[in-house]
Amino acid sequence: MKQLIRSIITNARAAAKPRPASNGFGRGRPGRPAGRAGASRRASVACLQPRHAKNGFTLLELMVVIVIIGLLATVVVINVLPSRDRALIEKARADIALIEQALDMYRLDNLAYPPATDGLNALLTPPASLPDPARYRRGGYVRRLPDDPWGRPYQYANPGTRADIEVFSLGADGQPGGEGDNADIGNW
Repeated sequence: MKQLIRSIITNARAAAKPRPASNGFGRGRPGRPAGRAGASRRASVACLQPRHAKNGFTLLELMVVIVIIGLLATVVVINVLPSRDRALIEKARADIALIEQALDMYRLDNLAYPPATDGLNALLTPPASLPDPARYRRGGYVRRLPDDPWGRPYQYANPGTRADIEVFSLGADGQPGGEGDNADIGNW
């Protein structure tokens, strides 16, 4: 039995080696015609090779690829989601800085910030409480008032508790106070 296994392994190794070009007498070494021994070797090697080669992937290979893709997607999602939250907070800060600049221009023209009763709409149209409407800039101080990144209007307080005037967003939760993404964002 061991002898049979050794001969099959030896024949398989010999079949795996590259063969020199044919000499015209059939397969084999140059100068020697392929005889009966060559035919038996081909027959034993043919038994080791599958009869029909199958193209495609096995289920195991597909599962490994799907698991790898899932792991990569998880890593990407873990790294991208916090970036979105940081971007929303930075957008709110940029909007607040823009509104604060418009309020400063309003104060330079009208000698005071708009009262809390008129709110931020005083930057778009002249308020009724304005003492000298001729001093109001034609076209207003902003083209439009942006909403905060969470879809709510920015808040305005005059006088503020933390600064002379306050422009702020209530954060992701829309409630005063909070921590992290839910924290209030303002010009203080």
